[in-house]
Amino acid sequence: MTGPRLAVRALIVEDARVLLVNAYPDGRSDLWCAPGGGVEVGTDLATNLRREVHEETGLAIEVGALAMVNEFADPARGFHQVELFFRARVTGGALDPRWRDPEAIVTERRTFAAHELIAVRFKPDSLARVAFGPADAPAHYDTLEPMIV
Repeated sequence: MTGPRLAVRALIVEDARVLLVNAYPDGRSDLWCAPGGGVEVGTDLATNLRREVHEETGLAIEVGALAMVNEFADPARGFHQVELFFRARVTGGALDPRWRDPEAIVTERRTFAAHELIAVRFKPDSLARVAFGPADAPAHYDTLEPMIV
């Protein structure tokens, strides 16, 4: 293992619904997560997040405050990822059903109300609590958890 991979994710909550994506090609998993992805070296976090959200959803966003730091690992593969979740708001675009992820990683994108998340597998475990919690709350830290698919 060379060191943790750094990723950024967007917590986009509008009309009491959070936007999540299924980032498993060919529906290999029913696990949902906030849109985002790996950070490119030499590019600031906000620019990385705007790029990733646009690729995965077709939406333009404004990046807000840091809301959560999460990390997970798969020691058997030597994989460790640290994710920075930022609050964000949509500034352009719409959830068009004809949209396709250019990298074909995200297969679905959907908004969920808090009560709908009870029946959905998502990561990290604290995502709903942070997304629907006070916007001005201090950033939450999730301890290292095992990677699941």
